[in-house]
Amino acid sequence: MRRTDRLFELIQVLRDGRLHRGKDLAERLGVSLRTLYRDMDTLVASGIPVEGERGLGYMMTAPITLPPLNLTLAELEALHLGLSVVEKAADEDMRRAALSLASKIDAVLPEDRTAPANGWGFAVYPFAEAARGFVHMAPIRAAIRSRRKIDLGYLALDGAETTRTVRPLQMEYWGRVWTLTAWCELRDAFRVFRVDRIQTLDIRPESFDEEPGKTLADYFATVDAPPA
Repeated sequence: MRRTDRLFELIQVLRDGRLHRGKDLAERLGVSLRTLYRDMDTLVASGIPVEGERGLGYMMTAPITLPPLNLTLAELEALHLGLSVVEKAADEDMRRAALSLASKIDAVLPEDRTAPANGWGFAVYPFAEAARGFVHMAPIRAAIRSRRKIDLGYLALDGAETTRTVRPLQMEYWGRVWTLTAWCELRDAFRVFRVDRIQTLDIRPESFDEEPGKTLADYFATVDAPPA
């Protein structure tokens, strides 16, 4: 498993708000305890609200929110898409300006934390990696609003390519990486997909009705859905 995927899975585990022992986390990820400690240091340095220490355990203390800017998800999506495009431009001044602006925005993103000098998010996910998923975000958002199923071509965390039909429920932002929470009909369970790992996306014409056990409220009641 790539380190970026491992860090993403750590966030998914810790988001339940409970205390997790380092040994248990290392066994779940299939890494050494030393590697787990390095990963936790990276998450903390990137502004993820995680607290704990070696020998005792780790827990996420607060959700990632954006109170200083009060941006909607659509506004944040547009901002990141624009910065990503400019950052790839040939104009060196504009490229530096985009990186500088991103750093300034990063500095106010984490709740009750001061961002490290290298900017929150860059230590975990580079712009180029997150930018791959931007093309899918508008159709995903439309499918969520219209309650229409989506067919996904997805590159799973273990490198396997799978095809999924899902009921899209919500998109979330995790420091450069956007995720889609959905009900996966292949697994008959909730799954969290990294948007940048979606290879193909097609919206089905038929809509779906909310069913008990498959709604966003049901997902929050479990809040332990594994990454896809």
